[in-house]
Amino acid sequence: MFQSIIIGQFVPTNSPLHHMDPRSKLISIFLLVAIIFLANSWVSYSMLIAFTIILVLLSRVPVSFIYRGMRPIFWLVFITLLVHLIMTKEGPAVFAIGGFTIHEAGIINGVFISLRLLTLVIITSLLTLTTTPIQVTDGLETLLGPLKRLGVPTHELALMISIALRFIPTFLQETEKIMKAQMARGVDFTAGPLRERFKAVIPLLIPLFLSAFKRAEELALAMEARGYRGGEGRTKLRELKWRGADTAGIVIVLLFGVGLFLLRA
Repeated sequence: MFQSIIIGQFVPTNSPLHHMDPRSKLISIFLLVAIIFLANSWVSYSMLIAFTIILVLLSRVPVSFIYRGMRPIFWLVFITLLVHLIMTKEGPAVFAIGGFTIHEAGIINGVFISLRLLTLVIITSLLTLTTTPIQVTDGLETLLGPLKRLGVPTHELALMISIALRFIPTFLQETEKIMKAQMARGVDFTAGPLRERFKAVIPLLIPLFLSAFKRAEELALAMEARGYRGGEGRTKLRELKWRGADTAGIVIVLLFGVGLFLLRA
């Protein structure tokens, strides 16, 4: 059920995105998250979709793998589209279904928000798909470096974020194992009223929390056994190197943002 989730997973391929500096990818992702909201017309959304497809092709991550990982998101996208179709009452009426009238603005807003959500998830997922947790940690620590002067523990903060991303697939797999074990004992997570389904989830949360605390303790003991004492004075096996391709990537993202801004209706 959760094996195809792509959030937090790294796919090793020999792609241009894999060879980029993690700092440039982090900066590009932050910029793209803001740039996505500039699209507000069919032309700009077409450009956004084309840009996302190009990024997926450059990552050389199998499209089938990304599709399987996006299937849980499709339900959220469908619900988002449905809410806009029902709630938006602006513009001329297109057609009526039962007691609900679908308006033109509802269709346009629903499609736009759905496309925005899809591209947002795909683009942000490409960060972990093309960057190892260690690279994410090093990139975040470097970018947050100026905050050290304010007393912010940047190394520990970056490490916490990378560990959280790394363990998302692990906890999803653990959840699936617990669900299968409880279903084998007669627990049904799909039948009955909504209240009964919520009650069935409670026994799932307790072993999941226990497993999370156990893994956290094991990780802490492993880090202490290897002499980890924080980021002060630590050296790195692989130094980050900023290349021309990293600068070019950020420039391309900025130009893409300028293009979407100029195309705003």
